Amino acid sequence: MKWKWIQPVIIIALIIAFSSCRKDFSTVDSFGELEFSKDTVFLDTIFSNIGSATYNLKVYNRSNNAIKIPKIQLENGITSNYRLNVDGISGQVFQDIEILAKDSMFVFVETTIDFNTITNPLYTDKILFDNGDKQQDVDLVTLVQDAIFIFPDRDPISMEIDNLTIDGQPTTIKGRFLEDSELVFTKDKPYVIYGYAAVPNNKTLTIEPGARIHFHNDSGLIIDKEASLKVNGTLDEKVVFEGDRLEDSFSRIPGQWGAILMRDGSKDNELSHTQIKNGVIGILVEGNTGVTPTLQLKNVEIYNHANFGILARDTSVNGENVVIGSAGQVSFAGTGGGSYNFTHSTFANYWNNSLRTSPSGPLPTVLINNFFVFNDENGQQVVELHDLRNASFTNCIIDGNNNVEFILDKVDGSLFNYNIANCLIKFDDFNNSFENNNELNFNDTSHYTNIILNGTLDFRDAFSEDFIIGEKSDAINKALPSSITTDILGVTRTNPDIGAYQHISFN
Repeated sequence: MKWKWIQPVIIIALIIAFSSCRKDFSTVDSFGELEFSKDTVFLDTIFSNIGSATYNLKVYNRSNNAIKIPKIQLENGITSNYRLNVDGISGQVFQDIEILAKDSMFVFVETTIDFNTITNPLYTDKILFDNGDKQQDVDLVTLVQDAIFIFPDRDPISMEIDNLTIDGQPTTIKGRFLEDSELVFTKDKPYVIYGYAAVPNNKTLTIEPGARIHFHNDSGLIIDKEASLKVNGTLDEKVVFEGDRLEDSFSRIPGQWGAILMRDGSKDNELSHTQIKNGVIGILVEGNTGVTPTLQLKNVEIYNHANFGILARDTSVNGENVVIGSAGQVSFAGTGGGSYNFTHSTFANYWNNSLRTSPSGPLPTVLINNFFVFNDENGQQVVELHDLRNASFTNCIIDGNNNVEFILDKVDGSLFNYNIANCLIKFDDFNNSFENNNELNFNDTSHYTNIILNGTLDFRDAFSEDFIIGEKSDAINKALPSSITTDILGVTRTNPDIGAYQHISFN
């Protein structure tokens, strides 16, 4: 019986003894044979005055002895633009850092650099470990880009960031209207936008070939009533809209910025040879302006948005050689009626960050309906109908990683005109959820002609937004002849394939 009492007491005593002595291990000074996970830490490219991501360096003690590094510091000392965190402590100089035998530690590195304070855009420094003849070092390298920054105004007294006033009413949107001198974006320097930059009534924002527009978090563009956006990219000099984090680790993170918003009443918006990446909504376009499309798209790529690639609301959109890839909800949504005409376009939603679902079920790549649903002032649900004047998809691919990727959702009581021709569509209604939806009767030749259901796409790499088709694709030579004689890469359509790309050999 006594042993039952003594045994736990001995164990507890041993634990206390070892834990109390843990800090008393003997160390030797660093012997100049540290090993590192890399000999150079590349902090990628950053914009002036925008902080980098955090990078790490692992430092190894391969010896059988615990060591003490007398000093770790930046070569440029307190003037350095780099910041370190060593063993959980932030700073630029560190004394007597210990590493156990056969153990390691992390050093974390960040930077923020004002382009105007450096003589060389390739900014470098070193982390120095130890001193004298035992000193070792690791290089730090960052490329800093100058840019044209567009900031919201601030109240001169409170210093609060101004909100936009739209239609004479204050909003909660941070931003400002562009001045006349700012209405042409060139390729000379990248543009970095904080908040929403708005194009005023009766003005046009023109973006020249090769321009790059970067948005900070919660930022974007607003095209106001009677205003226009003209994006004039070329095959060799595309215009790119994306976030302001240039590190490779941010290249495929959605939701880094807001949206390009074309308000009800904006007009003659045209985008050519343009890429739009990594926002919440690529383009949100509203309102019908009559015969001329509110938005014309030619050779446009829209990738990796948290909600929608394009959300169109009772408006008019024409597109040719358009590619809309992954989106957290729907790649292209034409809602509340409108007019939509796409030719030789590829809609392919291989979103893999979450499920694409709504309360009514899985969401498709392409969704078209003729209604809005909202609650009135009494909290009652209202279904408001609008005419779907036209929904035409010709020579298009509609695909993704859900079973049903094309939905026409009609409420009786308004026009619902549509025509789908020579399209390859993924529609595997294995549980007959849409058997009573007459608009999805692909045997109805008055609305559907030459449809390929659930065919082989043979994309080169769908999950990397590479939707070029290969030699096994069922889309080859299946398109109707049209006035669009080249694909999105400028390849001649001698025997036209369905989608935005002519097929190639992957070998």
